[in-house]
Amino acid sequence: MLPRLGRLVTQTSKLRSLTTNGPMKNLSFFSRYGYATVAPAETASDPPLHKDFPRKSLVNLDKMFLSKPCSLAIPKDSPLRIDEPDYVGIRRFILKMMMFYSKQSMSIRGANVIYKRIIAQVDKPAIYDVFNLEKTFKITFSLLVLHMWLVLRRLKEDGQEGVDLGQYVYEIYNHDVELRVSKAGVNLLLAKWMKELERIFYGNVVAYDAALLPEAKPNELQIKLWRNVFSDDGTTPDNTDLKAAQAMARYVRRELGSLSLTDKESIFSGNFSFTPLESKPL
Repeated sequence: MLPRLGRLVTQTSKLRSLTTNGPMKNLSFFSRYGYATVAPAETASDPPLHKDFPRKSLVNLDKMFLSKPCSLAIPKDSPLRIDEPDYVGIRRFILKMMMFYSKQSMSIRGANVIYKRIIAQVDKPAIYDVFNLEKTFKITFSLLVLHMWLVLRRLKEDGQEGVDLGQYVYEIYNHDVELRVSKAGVNLLLAKWMKELERIFYGNVVAYDAALLPEAKPNELQIKLWRNVFSDDGTTPDNTDLKAAQAMARYVRRELGSLSLTDKESIFSGNFSFTPLESKPL
């Protein structure tokens, strides 16, 4: 059983630089993407690094994500909405007796819809096209953690009720990640791999929160995004390579503002949608 989300602070305070050894060597990219550490030098026994970040962007990133934040709530007449079933009569009575309308049941259903919105954004080809990313397990996982952080941070704004709902979202996320790892061909040492991914999750969350503190450097968020999403070895990019991370930092800040402007009912029911991403030619 993975630790509950409420233990985040104590868990992350114990994080150390991630290393690989023994059977975990084939998962070396997990340890390379620690949130605030520079990866160890590549050794002869390590597999060759594959650079995920192409040198030529397909869009004009300088002109993207400059608009003001706005509510992400899905309109009530939209076919994209997923609303609670409104049963009446004997069916509703029976469902109430079966605790279908209990607070816990409704929270679990809401958490499932919330996670579907996260997955919809992360799995869309557009996000890879816009930021010129390859759709690898590492990059998809990094984007998944990033959007989980966006949602969990928004849920915290509604106090303990939001934190409790966030715990359900987190548990659904854990199950999904385990399925993704298994689908990637991992059958042995699955628990060890999941523990490594868990540590990366907590490390990224702490790093992104720290990047938003008033005392953080102006470019702190884009540097953390570079290390966690774009970079193979944790090094600081040059000015050209940094452009994609700068655009993603603007995207993240805009989504944070937009989520804050989205009403509680839409957030808790999962009836919100991240900003659509379109790959427009240069």
